[in-house]
Amino acid sequence: MKPDFDKFPDKLIPVIVQDASTNKVLMLGYMNEEAFDKTTVDQRITFYSRSKQGLWTKGETSGNFLFVKDILMDCDNDCLLIKANPVGPVCHTGADTCFSETNEGNFLNQLEKIIESRKETKQEGSYVNSLFEKGINKIAQKVGEEAVELVIEAKDNNDELFKDEAADLLFHYLILLNAKGMSLNDIERVLKTRHTQST
Repeated sequence: MKPDFDKFPDKLIPVIVQDASTNKVLMLGYMNEEAFDKTTVDQRITFYSRSKQGLWTKGETSGNFLFVKDILMDCDNDCLLIKANPVGPVCHTGADTCFSETNEGNFLNQLEKIIESRKETKQEGSYVNSLFEKGINKIAQKVGEEAVELVIEAKDNNDELFKDEAADLLFHYLILLNAKGMSLNDIERVLKTRHTQST
């Protein structure tokens, strides 16, 4: 496989990165021939940074590398699709993809940031803040209580009450993750690893 870098004046070809497990599009970057060669040898995606005018391995600062699973080339040999296994968030915003900032699916990431903000600013009267002040035992207890309430509602036929309790459980679960210094991305990585090992 050899992309046709000479098709473009700057000898850079676009590279679309896709999650190998979920098929979610993660980001778009550019490669010159040197970046492509380094990527194929190291099996970690390296781009050519137009702003830095040099090679840039994704994750070299954050540790959030993109490990190559497969490299596909389009029919004109001037664009690449790389299926990769991401380690940590891909976007600089902390999201798992650069394309979901306006999607509803990203609201959980926003909610995590709101919880973190409430913890840091210590707003008077904030329910979230009061939980953090009471400590990890109280937070864990609330998660347990909400889980029991969800189980009870699951046995009934009121869908609205079930959704309410499910939302309460998820909300308190996010608070517990934060209190433990973790995020949904950390748990998602565990699930991805399990999925990869089972297939």
